[in-house]
Amino acid sequence: MSIMNIEDRAVELLIKAGYHISFAESCTAGLAAGKLVNVPDASKVLDVSFITYANEAKIKYLGVEEETIKAHGVVSEEVAREMALGVSREAGAEVGVGITGIAGPSGGVPGKPVGTVCFGIAILGEVYTWREEFGNLGRNVVRDASVKFCYDRLVELLEKKL
Repeated sequence: MSIMNIEDRAVELLIKAGYHISFAESCTAGLAAGKLVNVPDASKVLDVSFITYANEAKIKYLGVEEETIKAHGVVSEEVAREMALGVSREAGAEVGVGITGIAGPSGGVPGKPVGTVCFGIAILGEVYTWREEFGNLGRNVVRDASVKFCYDRLVELLEKKL
């Protein structure tokens, strides 16, 4: 499926379930929410999303625990999990998506190279997380790959639930 087809499918499934979705994006900086808006009827499933690029924004707007960031790093499945739950709670959405990563060209550290992105998807409070290493392919390639990965997982989860 192309990105557009997967986004169309995501909107279709969200409408079918009667769910709303909200995104909490860091390295993708609104790209995932923006892609959803390309789909007709996106307004039926999207009310609000957050770009929380700074750690302080994740803490203030999403309720990510400072201790979680200190213990695991901001690029971690634990933080992505808290982002997904936090955006779902704050937006009153049945589905929350958290994306945090290192798009590059710098910022990598041992164990978390450039291109590492962590994802959380919360559906009715149940959270799924992933960590992917896309490689140092350039920041826009990593961001695009992150959005595609996110939509692929979202559709898989929604199809299983419906």
